[in-house]
Amino acid sequence: MLKPVYFDLPISGMTCASCAGRVERALAKVPGVSRVSVNLANEQAHVETLTPLDPATLIAAVLKAGYGATTLENQPTEVDYQQHLRKERWALFLAIALAVPLLLPMLLEPLGVHWMLPAWVQFALATPVQFILGARFYVAAWKAVRAGAGNMDLLVALGTSAGYGLSLYEWANAAPGSMPHLYFEASAVVIALVLLGKYLESRAKRQTASAIRALEALRPERAIQVIDGQEHDVAISALRLGDLVAVKPGERFPVDGQVLEGRSHADEALISGESLPVPKQPGDKVTGGAINGEGRLVVKTTALGAETVLARIIRLVEDAQAGKAPIQKLVDKVSQVFVPVVLLIALVTLIGWLLADAALETALINAVAVLVIACPCALGLATPTAIMAGTGVAARYGILIKDAEALERAHEVTAVVFDKTGTLTSGTPRIAHLTAVAGSEEQILEWAGALQRGSEHPLAKAVLDACKELHINPTAVENSQSLAGRGIAGTFQGRMLALGNRRLLEESALPMGELADAARTWEAEGRTLSWLIEQSPNPAVLGLFAFGDTLKPGALHAVQQLSARHISSHLLTGDNQGSARVVAQALGINDVHAEVLPADKAATVIALKKHHVVAMVGDGINDAPALAAADIGIAMGGGTDVAMQAAGITLMRGDPRLIPAALDISRKTYAKIRQNLFWAFVYNLIGIPLAAFGFLNPVLAGAAMALSSVSVVSNALLLKTWKPDEQEDQK
Repeated sequence: MLKPVYFDLPISGMTCASCAGRVERALAKVPGVSRVSVNLANEQAHVETLTPLDPATLIAAVLKAGYGATTLENQPTEVDYQQHLRKERWALFLAIALAVPLLLPMLLEPLGVHWMLPAWVQFALATPVQFILGARFYVAAWKAVRAGAGNMDLLVALGTSAGYGLSLYEWANAAPGSMPHLYFEASAVVIALVLLGKYLESRAKRQTASAIRALEALRPERAIQVIDGQEHDVAISALRLGDLVAVKPGERFPVDGQVLEGRSHADEALISGESLPVPKQPGDKVTGGAINGEGRLVVKTTALGAETVLARIIRLVEDAQAGKAPIQKLVDKVSQVFVPVVLLIALVTLIGWLLADAALETALINAVAVLVIACPCALGLATPTAIMAGTGVAARYGILIKDAEALERAHEVTAVVFDKTGTLTSGTPRIAHLTAVAGSEEQILEWAGALQRGSEHPLAKAVLDACKELHINPTAVENSQSLAGRGIAGTFQGRMLALGNRRLLEESALPMGELADAARTWEAEGRTLSWLIEQSPNPAVLGLFAFGDTLKPGALHAVQQLSARHISSHLLTGDNQGSARVVAQALGINDVHAEVLPADKAATVIALKKHHVVAMVGDGINDAPALAAADIGIAMGGGTDVAMQAAGITLMRGDPRLIPAALDISRKTYAKIRQNLFWAFVYNLIGIPLAAFGFLNPVLAGAAMALSSVSVVSNALLLKTWKPDEQEDQK
């Protein structure tokens, strides 16, 4: 099977949904192209091909359609954008300065002031606006006509030209000394308003892409490489895997790596959404782009370039923002016929008013109003701006949404299926219960810690972690020996101690005694038991440890949040019934599927999908089939790459509270999409008839047109204020 090849092409010259559709169709016709998605909001085309293609072939297809294209390497820089914005701003100021004097008589008339500029002054003010500042509309309209299509520019060019031409006609045919009724102000003011709308729209669209720029700004360009103890300032591109890099306090980590020397904290807020600094010591992993805290660290490079966590985050966010939500298909179909339908309505308006015995100028002005008020821009921007804003703000809090389809589907979720280990629980054993027969609990913990010192076993780590929490510093035992399949033994202060499982206890011929009931209860909970015994000189059971996985701090809060939204929670795990039941009872989950083989997890999810829209949450390779089978797969941070590939949403940190947060931002984003599409459709459904029946003049129509696009983008930008629920778990 051929592996798809992907191209991202910045597109210039698009002004509305019709333009985006035309570029999409032009690229889809290129041989070898299997899928195309053109995003009007970020002005990029995402192209998938089944065979390698020369980007020049794709660029040529875009140029033939009447638009500009380039590769990502040659796309305009921030400096270029700022220069372009300054030019747009000056053009806008000049258009407003020339149009305002033309508009003044109309504004003063309701106040009883009847005053009109001489015809030649109106002509002098309107002409530069129409043909110099408005030249962009003629150029884009001509390209569209040559390509056999229409766009917003064609509507503006036709409408303003008709108003301008009617003014020339009236002026030329006016009686000498009389003041004809001219419409220069309509054409000039409409162009000024459209330029204002496009300028505000451009700035707002820039804000929707701010998440990507914020992530890209985290990439340092240089690093301090350590060679034979000497520090050298080098470009990031000069580094190789395994190189050592020094990171000073306050600097960003230039690479993904592992700490070899030093202790510090890392601020990973912009990468994982974790607000608190994360402690770092030798052996810990660090992520490129995070900020080093108070200490100097030496880091061994483990990932560079496109393989770093930051690069993968940026790629995921870009892919999500470039994609199209399923609802966009309806918009695309409407956009294909929008301009021709508007032209037809304008023609019908013109003919209808003439048949109703209206004056030519009245019929023409109403037709112009129809052309001017029709706005395919709002339709084209409604969905992508909301998706860009939603995925951007989600990424800021550590929620990576792979594609627009996942974003749209997630708002419908009615059931969440949780894996247990690593998702709801920490995935590492800790001491759940501890009972002492001889001595205090601190004493037997010290004895157990002495036996476990130096061991890498997960249960040994749990014992030593408990010692550290209680500030117990056990000394190592003498004559330490591993007892295969049973535990560990050693001499501590002249006593032969051992720590191990039931088999060790049976071999030592020691009774459980008063611990028998506790042992049975804890085993029923699925706990792993370790017996601390003295083998000599006085054989006896000293204590009992019960190890188990512990709930993550946010697990209960996550389940409660889902329940409050009428979303049911289900537990699906390969662990035993006892441990699954304990976790389910602690969290209030009623539906438990335990001892499920990896191959059967997907079948369980599929069965649940008969009655629910299902989100599956997991972190391991064995969860991948279930993640893929669910309507929405959610991979927990710290999980495997396989799980993340199968999931539609990835959580950058293993906090279960991000699960309801991910569903919440999906719901709010989809709500914005629906609001935007509603207003875009309703605006045209109401505005066009009003203009056709003569209730709107071209100036008001132009203002409404400019406002529609700006309002749609501004509404989407309200998503940037979203924050996940940070309420602490109450368990």
